[in-house]
Amino acid sequence: MTQTMLTGCFTALVTPFDASGAVDSDAFAKLVDWQLVERIHGLVPVGSTGEAATMTLEERVGVVRLCAERAAGRVPVIAGAGGNDTRVAIETSKAMGSTGATHLLHVSPMYSKPPQRGILAHFRAIADASPLPVVVYNVPGRTASNIEAETTLALAEHPNIVAVKEASGNPAQISEVIRHAPKGFSVLSGDDSITLGVIAAGGQGVVSVVSNAVPRNMADLCRRALEGEMEAARALHLQLHAFMQTAFCESNPIPVKAALAMMGRIQNRLRLPLVPMDAKHDAKLRASLVEAGALAT
Repeated sequence: MTQTMLTGCFTALVTPFDASGAVDSDAFAKLVDWQLVERIHGLVPVGSTGEAATMTLEERVGVVRLCAERAAGRVPVIAGAGGNDTRVAIETSKAMGSTGATHLLHVSPMYSKPPQRGILAHFRAIADASPLPVVVYNVPGRTASNIEAETTLALAEHPNIVAVKEASGNPAQISEVIRHAPKGFSVLSGDDSITLGVIAAGGQGVVSVVSNAVPRNMADLCRRALEGEMEAARALHLQLHAFMQTAFCESNPIPVKAALAMMGRIQNRLRLPLVPMDAKHDAKLRASLVEAGALAT
């Protein structure tokens, strides 16, 4: 597909597993097909929501290939390819190059906690070698290090780095990136609950967890906000607010997998060390899905 600026709602897809713990390819294909019917703007397989950390490279490549096959060029497919070893991240990028994905998502190195100059060197090395455009992913809550605005803006000057998924939770930092980003560089929220605010500040959309269960509403929220229909976008934000909160009552993707299981779309199975959601959250999660329009009363 023709490469254009990344805009709208991109679902950070879960990876369904079957009773044996294997990837449930049938359930995944159906989930992708439904996302497309619901008019999602893009798909992000095998990121943190997709439990990539507990999948083999072969499994990850297979899931991305299946996603791209089902998408058939209709929307961007941004494949998770990150890691804290730059050499391995480059090799993963090359492996993902033949899957049909359109972009690669690379998280800032976790655990190692490199200084900003190390983060710059990491992403530049990946972008130099990557067969596909790179989306930078800043999520300090998982990596234990923040990509500062100045660093993101320096990376945005690289011709093969086209967007940032900003999950720092820092509105001032995100606004600074938006303010100085070069033309054609997308700033995407990495947190569902601040999507409306990021777009209002000039961002281009969101990489969303909750859109696994409410793709049409999240896509519509983004579309309306981007088109300046802020009253309608605000109404959707408020309708989805309870689910946006409950979807993170435990570590992602535990609650959203429970939600999809309640909807009958996947089995509620995760790979250790993740475990199914504590039953004490069931009623609240179900109520939030009803309010969001994802479940009947």
